[in-house]
Formats: sequence, C-alpha cells, structure tokens
Amino acid sequence: MARGLTIAASNDHPHAVEIAWLARGLKQPGGKLPLFDEWGQKVSPRTVRFCIEHGWAEPWFTNPLKPDWLVCKLTDAGRKMLEGRGE
Repeated sequence: MARGLTIAASNDHPHAVEIAWLARGLKQPGGKLPLFDEWGQKVSPRTVRFCIEHGWAEPWFTNPLKPDWLVCKLTDAGRKMLEGRGE
C-alpha cells in the first residue's frame, strides 16, 4: 500500500489499498477495521465508502469523541472476498 494513496477501484474489484485495509480487520476482534494506516495517516474516506458500498465493510458504531470518523468492521462478504484472493 502506497503512502497517501486514496484511489478507489473504478469497478467492482478492489485495488491494493482496499485489500490492505480490509485485510487488517481479519486479525482484529469482531473484524474491526483501523482508522489509521501503517504510517499513522487517517484512512481515506473514499476507501471506506467504496468498501461499504460494495458490502465488504459496514459501519460498526459512532465514535462520540469524533463523530465524523466512521468506525467500521469487516463483513462476511469482505472475508469471503479476501479468502478468494488468498489473504
């Protein structure tokens, strides 16, 4: 995953950015997806929206301290998509 990359896939297939973000949820309790990337940068809202629109992620809860931050979790469809890629 390239630092600062925010390009979402233009079709129904995720790019490396989406795959890397979703894969991080595989090892978290409940499939929680990170708010920040490996370099401490906030995950692009475009990436989050793209994954939600395709059913790979879903909103989990609202953060009362940061209501504009969307806390998401990996869906079963997201897990299946990653498994199909060998993640």
